Amino acid sequence: MDGIELMATAMHAAKARLDVSAGNLANVSSEGFCRRVARTTLGSAGLVAASAVDASPGPLRRTGRPLDVAAVGGTFAVRSAGGSEERLRSASFERDDRGRLRDARGNVLLGARGPLTVPADATFDSGGTVRDGAGHRLDQLRLTPGASVQSGFLEGPNVDAVHEMVDILDAQRSFETAQKTLSALDAEREKDANDVGRVKA
Repeated sequence: MDGIELMATAMHAAKARLDVSAGNLANVSSEGFCRRVARTTLGSAGLVAASAVDASPGPLRRTGRPLDVAAVGGTFAVRSAGGSEERLRSASFERDDRGRLRDARGNVLLGARGPLTVPADATFDSGGTVRDGAGHRLDQLRLTPGASVQSGFLEGPNVDAVHEMVDILDAQRSFETAQKTLSALDAEREKDANDVGRVKA
């Protein structure tokens, strides 16, 4: 691989890093969003950028709504609209006409006995126990071991806007540096070709 090809891959890698950071920044206010982290590696094909999800938890934000649920140190179970069981760390639920708790994507909150059916005054304690307004136990959330529940909270995105802006500027500088280097190499190659032509003449 010559210098021009290497600089072309560097430009592609910088563009990929820029896209990742821009996507993170665009979701700085999205509840529960997990940022992506870009990593650049050098191999036989030149510089390649790949991204992976940063699964570290975001900060909890108080909403005061009893059906907003955040799992601390783990996840709870929901049934997706497609019927599969999935794990979430945070979601805002509403009661449907059958008393089941659904989030905005149609996921149904699951208890130990299946989909939860609760009255309007249902509450959750820190251990995941679901109770009615009189304090009677209705069910238990399917929590991962060691997890606790914060009712009235939602998990915010694990995105630091300042950090993402710095990454965007760094990716832009990397792109510009690779672009200038590529142009310089191309000009040098063209000069060498012209010099060879003059010598032969």
